Amino acid sequence: MRVIDSHFHWWPKSVFAANVGRSGYPRAEKQANGDYVYEFKAGAMRGAGRFTANDEWSNLEGQLEHMDSVHRGMGVLCSTGPFGVHFSGLPAAEGRDQCMLWNEEMAGAQRKYPGTLWATGVMPLQETEMSLEVMDHAINKLGLYGMNLPCSIGFDPRIDADRLEPVYALAEKLDVPLFLHPTDQIFDEMLGKEYNGAMYMSLGRVIEVSVAAYRLVLSGMMERHPNLKIVMSHTGGALPYQSGRMDKNSKAAELPKDPSVYIRRMYTDTVSPHALGVKFAVDYYGVDHVLYGSDYPCWNPTAALRVFDEAGLSEADAEQILSGNVIRLFKLKGATPAPEKELVAV
Repeated sequence: MRVIDSHFHWWPKSVFAANVGRSGYPRAEKQANGDYVYEFKAGAMRGAGRFTANDEWSNLEGQLEHMDSVHRGMGVLCSTGPFGVHFSGLPAAEGRDQCMLWNEEMAGAQRKYPGTLWATGVMPLQETEMSLEVMDHAINKLGLYGMNLPCSIGFDPRIDADRLEPVYALAEKLDVPLFLHPTDQIFDEMLGKEYNGAMYMSLGRVIEVSVAAYRLVLSGMMERHPNLKIVMSHTGGALPYQSGRMDKNSKAAELPKDPSVYIRRMYTDTVSPHALGVKFAVDYYGVDHVLYGSDYPCWNPTAALRVFDEAGLSEADAEQILSGNVIRLFKLKGATPAPEKELVAV
């Protein structure tokens, strides 16, 4: 059975190198061993605005070898993760240039690993016209398969701002999914300092992706763009589990349909170390709206597959989630069936 990991992160070091020597934030420093330490803002918490681009995150050949050792022939769909906020945290022109650099790196990786790696692009959301230009270039010129949508634009949580309507309209027109992922910049002041960051890392990211996705619902963005494809990371955050509350308490938004109608139109992944959570996401969104993901290297892909297996899905449903849905949704080229003989690490 073919497995394609829809939630996989590779960070090319060239993008971090472009931020060395910046006088303000975001910025990066090159280490003696060739790694880069990156900070989005002063005092950023490790793992939430402060990262190290080391082999675990930046050695793509090693990453793919590890994925193949977990499940032979595993393919990956590459996205930014929390680093996605970086590009909208820069001055607009600089953000555009670094988006182009990231997107070129992603396109190069696709060419190098055809049938194994597919990638998504980034755009400078702080400037609408530049975002439109960069998205068009990423999809139509470079052949990327979707775009990353951070949960905030720098420190601004309003991804539903009126000025961004053309961005969502273009994504709908191009029929490309937008992968929604936390940025770690909105709730870290409230939750990030407590318990050595455990409060934020365990709950803050879930809250952030839930709030961001629900903005697209309450603003009417999902209503006005019925073919817009949003992929919520982390099994949909809290929204599936609080769906009834959303319908009951959101009447003031004056939507023509219940909010749950729009939430269910979104897609999600299986990134949850909890089999019951994975099963509920499948039951809520429907088997055709759930994509397998591991959040590698944030999470262990062996453990992710084990949890997925523990969800107890039928073979047909499992095959659809493990590869069928991501192939269909992102229109992945060269996604051939898995080899007959598989190797699963234990």
